[in-house]
Amino acid sequence: MSEAWVRVCATSELLPGESKVAWDGDTAIVVFNYDGDFYALEDRCSHEDFDLSSGPFDAEEATIECVLHGSKFDVRDGRALNAPAYAPVPKFPTKVEDNAVWTRDDR
Repeated sequence: MSEAWVRVCATSELLPGESKVAWDGDTAIVVFNYDGDFYALEDRCSHEDFDLSSGPFDAEEATIECVLHGSKFDVRDGRALNAPAYAPVPKFPTKVEDNAVWTRDDR
């Protein structure tokens, strides 16, 4: 667990409908701008160890799709929306401070 916040990028570098990967130690975290709000999930499909950030982020539906088997996850809370994934993806806190987006692995 990390107590320190990790700077992802300037808010101007992560526009609505975009995502960006940041690292907190060994944990890859994908951060999404969904309609002006920022959400962060572990960048790993819960069905199989594969990068979620490789798949498409649907900014209208607030979902990310794993390109390996097609599972979709809600970027707002990490819940799995279809098989073959059933377990949620860990969600992490985000904050905006000093015109930047921040996150951390708070497990």
